[in-house]
Amino acid sequence: MTAIAPTLAFWTDDEPLECVSFLPEAPNVVTFTFQAPSGALFRYKPGQFVTLELPVAGGPLHRTYTISSSPSRPTSLTVTVKAQDASLGTRWMLETLRPGMRIRAKGPAGRFSYLEHPTKKYLFISAGSGITPMMSMTTHMYDAGRDPDIVFINCARRPSEIIFRERLEHMASRITGIELAWVVEQSDPYRPWTGYRGQLNQLILGLAAPDYLDREVFCCGPEPFMQAVREALAGLGFDMDRYHQESFSAPLPDTSLIPEDVVPDEDTRAEITFAASGVSTQCSETETLLAAARAAGIVIPSGCTFGVCGTCKVKKTGGQVHMVHNGGITDEDIEAGYVLACCSNPIGQVTLDV
Repeated sequence: MTAIAPTLAFWTDDEPLECVSFLPEAPNVVTFTFQAPSGALFRYKPGQFVTLELPVAGGPLHRTYTISSSPSRPTSLTVTVKAQDASLGTRWMLETLRPGMRIRAKGPAGRFSYLEHPTKKYLFISAGSGITPMMSMTTHMYDAGRDPDIVFINCARRPSEIIFRERLEHMASRITGIELAWVVEQSDPYRPWTGYRGQLNQLILGLAAPDYLDREVFCCGPEPFMQAVREALAGLGFDMDRYHQESFSAPLPDTSLIPEDVVPDEDTRAEITFAASGVSTQCSETETLLAAARAAGIVIPSGCTFGVCGTCKVKKTGGQVHMVHNGGITDEDIEAGYVLACCSNPIGQVTLDV
């Protein structure tokens, strides 16, 4: 008798995530592990992100976090979050989110993954919690069982704030293809430091990765940090077509993306029909679909609010919009009629399936 293999079920964002554990990693940094209540497995690309719906007081917040686990370990999904002083959502997670609680999530999404740019040699550069997609991608390569070729540079204020340091050093001790370089601004009291000290610059870059010109570069961290990395690489003659970055901070506006033939006019009125809700509203063409929806009492989940995370993706069934996004929607979705409400302005009469 032939045994029939069971059909694998994969998680979709129709199902909530259940928190099963949390692990302090560094000051104000915690890794939360989630599983699907149904037992479904997780399928995503290493480096992608999810958007969590956080039930904070005053209404849900949508916050986008990179997945720090690897799809090669599909029974759970982890996000590693760092709470800043003013971070309402992340602070709620650190103080309130505990095992047994369930939250809604959307995704996975994003194209910041080494699988999108296959090559033989990689250079991962990160700062602070920007280490999370690098951890996911490195773990995925490590789990494949082959020696990769990764130079992994991470910058932190001090050694005790390096996230995942022990786990990365363990992986690097088991194979020959991971070279680690820690760069800190200052050492911890009473703990000698023999690694790089200062801020990442062209000299440290050349010492840590002498063959950087031959590598595909992935960078993640605060925008000023990534700008400094871009300038350093460009000054060294690096081919910037091989540079990729991930950021959830608002980028500088790029006026080259604005079509000349369709420009929203502040004095021109537009009408938006939310077909599924049976609501219509009028607004200026310079108002975003998201702002108009909120004013009309229509809830459209949103995260970054500048076209990166894709949380506010909605189906446009009629009319024209002026959309200037920053990578949060694919060309395929646009072809299918989807738009990002946070960075789309209505032109004339627009109908949304909301």
